[in-house]
Amino acid sequence: MNQEVVLITGAGGQLGTVLTKELQQIYGIDNVVATDIRPQDNFNGTFEILDATDLKALEDLVKEYNITQIYHLAAILSAKGEQAPMPTWDINMKTFFNVLEVARLFNVDKVFYPSSIAVFGNNIERVKTPQSSYLVPETVYGISKAAGEQWANYYFKKYNLDVRSLRYPGIVGYQSLGGGGTTDYAVDIFHSAINQETFQCFLEPNTILPMMFMDDAIRATIALMQAPKENLKTRTSYNIAGISFSPEELASAIQKTYPNFKITYKPDFRQSIANSWPMSIDDSEARRDWNWQPQYNLELLTQSMLTNLKLKYSDNTITL
Repeated sequence: MNQEVVLITGAGGQLGTVLTKELQQIYGIDNVVATDIRPQDNFNGTFEILDATDLKALEDLVKEYNITQIYHLAAILSAKGEQAPMPTWDINMKTFFNVLEVARLFNVDKVFYPSSIAVFGNNIERVKTPQSSYLVPETVYGISKAAGEQWANYYFKKYNLDVRSLRYPGIVGYQSLGGGGTTDYAVDIFHSAINQETFQCFLEPNTILPMMFMDDAIRATIALMQAPKENLKTRTSYNIAGISFSPEELASAIQKTYPNFKITYKPDFRQSIANSWPMSIDDSEARRDWNWQPQYNLELLTQSMLTNLKLKYSDNTITL
């Protein structure tokens, strides 16, 4: 069996920083090539500057390192995407097309494509949203992700390219700040709590959205990529669920440790985005096909975030 060599685009993002370290643990630090459009300070391992819209640059890296798997994380997220719709579409789609074509031409074994609950729209069942829901996304980010799901399926059916994908809910992690998503309040709120600041939330207090602790998101990604190919029946993108909660529920959980923590509410354009998304997810197909099971509830997520962020601030290792 040939040695696996993994390339990650967008390795400097919220998910990428954590996934890179996990893949280094699995495949060895010398067999993971992390890339991003910006330099990464104090990076431990192989890092290359890459603009993933540059097809030739991507080809050169895949050839140079004999890449066998690509995790394509580079993208502009929902809230930032609404501020610049056309550049968001161009970047999100061009980078994915480049990855698909390079993977096809150079016989890359597997490609990971992150989709999102942003692919859903107001037409869905918002509670336990089914895998097979008709997709009518209401943001350019969601439109790009929904289109990407179809291209993933197309490349699998036409070229037998093994593209695997997850529809991530909001991801909550202590390793870095969020990257411009509508669910990022659920990361930023913990930084305010640790720093004894009042948190101003851009969503209404009762806005329930699907969320997932970073550790569960990483486990789901690895589990999907390591699952036997023949077990995978969904070749667009799998629904996965973790926890669902509202800002006021999260604030109450934080107040059990920080009773003086205060939250205020000033909804902005992100509220309409959140209103078009599910409140909870039906992930029965992921559970059936590759035994997905989340491990974190709201209490465990809250305590892990507070404990780890307090340590990071005291060590001055917080990544902004």
